[in-house]
Amino acid sequence: MSDFLLIHGSCHGAWCWRDVIPELEALGHTARAIDLPGHGKDQIPAGAQTLDACAEAILTASTPDTVVVGHSWGGYPISAAAEAVPEQMRGLIYLCAYVPVSGLSMIDMRKRGPRQPLMPHVRRAEDGQSYTFDPEAVPTLFYHDCPEASVTHALSRLSPQATAPQATPLTLSARWESVPKAYIRCTEDRAIPPEYQAEMVRDWPDHRVHSMPSSHSPFFADPSGLARLTDRIAATL
Repeated sequence: MSDFLLIHGSCHGAWCWRDVIPELEALGHTARAIDLPGHGKDQIPAGAQTLDACAEAILTASTPDTVVVGHSWGGYPISAAAEAVPEQMRGLIYLCAYVPVSGLSMIDMRKRGPRQPLMPHVRRAEDGQSYTFDPEAVPTLFYHDCPEASVTHALSRLSPQATAPQATPLTLSARWESVPKAYIRCTEDRAIPPEYQAEMVRDWPDHRVHSMPSSHSPFFADPSGLARLTDRIAATL
């Protein structure tokens, strides 16, 4: 059985994995989620948040037997953690996430996409240190196939996302390359274009790339299916 560490994306927190954790536990695994700096119970101000601090939070919660799952922007901090201490995890699973190109920031990666569905709905803070999304657009962008109760749960918990960690370039080496990886593409994603998800992993072996017919939030749309797929993937890492 596997030990899973679940890492959220922009504006979310550990709370978004509430339905997946019991599904993984029912399959015999251990699973937990953490809040990255500035989210959920961690209230570090946006100006104090860094990519390195996000990576450190992951490394603190991980063990050499842990499979780390990163959603969306979470692909960057899990990659930074793997680059820093690759022996502190068993493998990485990118869930409709950005896979870094060495030397680029997450913002750079987002700009390389064929479409920019999120940008019309970004609302920047006056000080420029963080952003949120237009709450009227969020259900359609992130949760169009999710239960209404889950959408309500999410809307009451979304928090501002610090800009600086996402504007920080990440340099990757053989250390990151050495960690086994897999990707889950969400084919109905309205946030990160599904075709861009495929492009980011076009050179990966076929057996490392998987798909779900889901929105950007499979943890709410199909937590059981997501748990079963991560269970199968973990057995190959």
